[in-house]
Amino acid sequence: MNIQELFLLALLPVLKTLLIAVVGLYLALDHVSILTAEGRHHLNNLVFYVFFPSLCASGLISSSTATGIFSLWFVPVSILITFLVGSALGWILVKITRTPQHLHGLVIGCCAGGNMGNLPVIIIPAICAEKNNPFGDSSTCSINGMGYVSLSMGIGAIGIWSYVYNIIRAYGKRDDGDVSAYSKLRENSHTETSKRALDSTTQTLPPSSNSKGDEVSAELIYQRSMDETKVSIPAIIEKKVKSLVEYIDLSVLFRPPTVATVIGIIIASISPIQNFMVGSGAPLRFVESSVVLLGEAAIPSMTIIMGANLLRGFKRSGVGIWLLFGIIVVRFVILPIIGVAVITVAKNLGMVGTDPLYHFVLLLQYAVPPAMAIGTITQLFEIGETECSVIMFWNYAVAAVALTFWSTYFMYILS
Repeated sequence: MNIQELFLLALLPVLKTLLIAVVGLYLALDHVSILTAEGRHHLNNLVFYVFFPSLCASGLISSSTATGIFSLWFVPVSILITFLVGSALGWILVKITRTPQHLHGLVIGCCAGGNMGNLPVIIIPAICAEKNNPFGDSSTCSINGMGYVSLSMGIGAIGIWSYVYNIIRAYGKRDDGDVSAYSKLRENSHTETSKRALDSTTQTLPPSSNSKGDEVSAELIYQRSMDETKVSIPAIIEKKVKSLVEYIDLSVLFRPPTVATVIGIIIASISPIQNFMVGSGAPLRFVESSVVLLGEAAIPSMTIIMGANLLRGFKRSGVGIWLLFGIIVVRFVILPIIGVAVITVAKNLGMVGTDPLYHFVLLLQYAVPPAMAIGTITQLFEIGETECSVIMFWNYAVAAVALTFWSTYFMYILS
């Protein structure tokens, strides 16, 4: 495939996403009023509890027959690197741009959590369908590629619904009008301790300190107050940890997307169960078919919600131009460069095998725009929905060029 064909091939899925988002925007217009705020809320619940879990589970179950799931151990490692590096870059970005406190989680989440679901799901089959694709036979390429993408999507879902979910929730509770629990705790503890030490010293000091005994007494009192301050530090740390734990929702480990991903991995790992559910002769093949059917509704639903929220974002948004630019640079410049370095090192060390399609899917994890599930999370918490839609719109608009460029470059270096 020449450069022009590769460019058009990579451009198609991004244009599809933007087109569906425009449909969502139209449905949210005042004179149409189909996707109202209440309607978006109910659709989000359907995505969260039904559609997206079905997509995660069905992808893992149906695609693992062709690829051994344990041989793809580097997929979660690579995704972990994207989350760690993206989070660090997002934290630096919010400090540089002085982003409002309640949007810190959204920005860090957008920098950390990439779209490892619908875009790769569209890109990989489209590339494999071409006769002269760089990854070999079309049928084998599509089956293996979907196995790689499904595992990537499932592991990415765990990261989104555990890490990004909690970080948006935590920062959303710390808006500009409130001080964080830790800051309040430290300030109150420090104030109380200082006052107690000062009162103790003031009340015990004699009116005159000319004598040596008075000096010794004053020194002992001061030392006792300092010891009291030191003793209170462990208590402050303990209270600080407890206050921070309150912001972490451990029940998210049992949220539908993560539970569905774990179930999918278990079924994909145990051959007898898999043979009982997957295949033309499987007794429970209708269960897999039903789950697949529900999962197919996840991607268009999330995209329509993103477009509907975009209407409010145009009217009012706290996202500045430099913040948008920073997120775009993180997602489409810095992370892809780091990804090329990571996968090159892993390939030279023999950690990722020799399949160029596997390498391409791993590289793609670093070049995708933010996950659209982040929009669902902001809608659930009602935190930064409009800002999220604006961030998503411009990132996916830039992805039409950036993702196309990186996909073309990845296929070039792997061919």
